[in-house]
Amino acid sequence: MADELKTTINPAESESGIQKTPRQSEWRRMARVLFSRRLYTIGFAIVVVIMLVAIFANWISPYDPIKTDLYHRLELPSSAHWLGTDQLGRDILSRIIHGARTSLVVSISAVLLGNIVGILMGIAAAYYGGWVFAVIMRITDALMAFPSILLFILIAGLLSTSGVSGGGGIPVIILALGFGGVAGMCRMMCGLALSVKQRDYVMAARVIGMSNWRIMWTQIFPNAFPPLMVNITMGIGGMVMGEAGLSFLGIGIVPPTPSWGNMIMDGMTYLLTNPLFSLMPGTAIMLLMFGFNMFGDGLRDAVDPRLRGVF
Repeated sequence: MADELKTTINPAESESGIQKTPRQSEWRRMARVLFSRRLYTIGFAIVVVIMLVAIFANWISPYDPIKTDLYHRLELPSSAHWLGTDQLGRDILSRIIHGARTSLVVSISAVLLGNIVGILMGIAAAYYGGWVFAVIMRITDALMAFPSILLFILIAGLLSTSGVSGGGGIPVIILALGFGGVAGMCRMMCGLALSVKQRDYVMAARVIGMSNWRIMWTQIFPNAFPPLMVNITMGIGGMVMGEAGLSFLGIGIVPPTPSWGNMIMDGMTYLLTNPLFSLMPGTAIMLLMFGFNMFGDGLRDAVDPRLRGVF
């Protein structure tokens, strides 16, 4: 009996009296949570597919998206043109495929610009406090007083009249959407930094003489980044809608560059004769926003510390 006990009891367990469980990889846990629900998986798949379409648009699209052919204008869907042609004879499917690239480039660039500026402002306001906090928060209050679409229109109009990029185009729309999203990210970063600022490891970093800059970017920012990652992902969907809205109003992407927003605007006149002209780019916008929102929901659950050990 004694020999059997010796063979079945782990020496490490007998010393502590506690059975050790194998440690689970944090990345594997996050992946398991992210793909634990079908909607999260579907959203991730939609985002990946649309990104691949945007990257390989030159090889996937059957026609040149900006080449006109007035002899085949306003054609209905056929074997030659699966979604028909527009008022200038351009293939609608090819323009939707290239419009994915335009929407992703604009939305991702705008999110990165707005988040970088917002993170810098938010972490500075939280760390230094005092008059720095007061000035930055009053700026964000002024920006958040405007509805987002109105703020986008205002910034885009000011940049266009000032002559930036010839009065319009992709750089203007990126700047308008990016600076329009600064206030939300600044508020979020400030709140997260204020909570992390009081942790013991930040106090210890001050005691050992670490510089303010190093404390902010090696102690505070990494520990506040997971919630920011979720906000960045879900913000891309909002920027896609913002770009489409501005292009629909005629102050966004300048023709003939393909954009889902200006395609919807062009197709409004032909809703009765060829509804796919407006319906398909609108469906593309809906799918991309759905994909990023579901992917963002999955990331939110994956980085939630309350779910550690659950999945």
